[in-house]
Amino acid sequence: MADGELRTLRGKMEVRKLMREAEAAHQPQVELAFLLQDWDDPYNVGGMFRVADACGAVRMVLTGKTPAPPHPQIHVTSMGNHRRVAWEQQERHDEAIAQLKAEGWTLVAVEIAEGAVPYTQYDFPARTCLVLGNEEKGMYDRVLRQCDAAVYIPMGGKGRSLNVHVSGAVVAFHALYGPRST
Repeated sequence: MADGELRTLRGKMEVRKLMREAEAAHQPQVELAFLLQDWDDPYNVGGMFRVADACGAVRMVLTGKTPAPPHPQIHVTSMGNHRRVAWEQQERHDEAIAQLKAEGWTLVAVEIAEGAVPYTQYDFPARTCLVLGNEEKGMYDRVLRQCDAAVYIPMGGKGRSLNVHVSGAVVAFHALYGPRST
């Protein structure tokens, strides 16, 4: 397009066409799932459903006290995306982790932790489950120890972290479309 010809796509058909073209040109590099460990805020859960749908995640596991649909705040924030992403709720973190591992998922913690590497330097396996800890307290050590790897998002400002579902989005889209070392 020449300068001045950019415009917002407003019609559903135009947007769908653009998304089909993008999907054909940029195939995801991994199959993606999410595990949410003891989240408090249903608005964050709704936001994570939007992220999961946007990146084509095949599954979301809500553990512990994490709010689940049909919670009204999840419904509002997810904008209906909670109906398009397969999800389950499991009370025990360790049981959810054992089940995911038995199904061949590699669990990658998104956490500022000893041994973690910047997310841009990690080669995400073919079946990656991103594990995201509690909004305030982060990931429990016992959950972190069961993960196969940990990545973090380098921060340029004074803030230590992003909102948890925003962090999930940043890492997820890099896992799906970022460069591969192999």
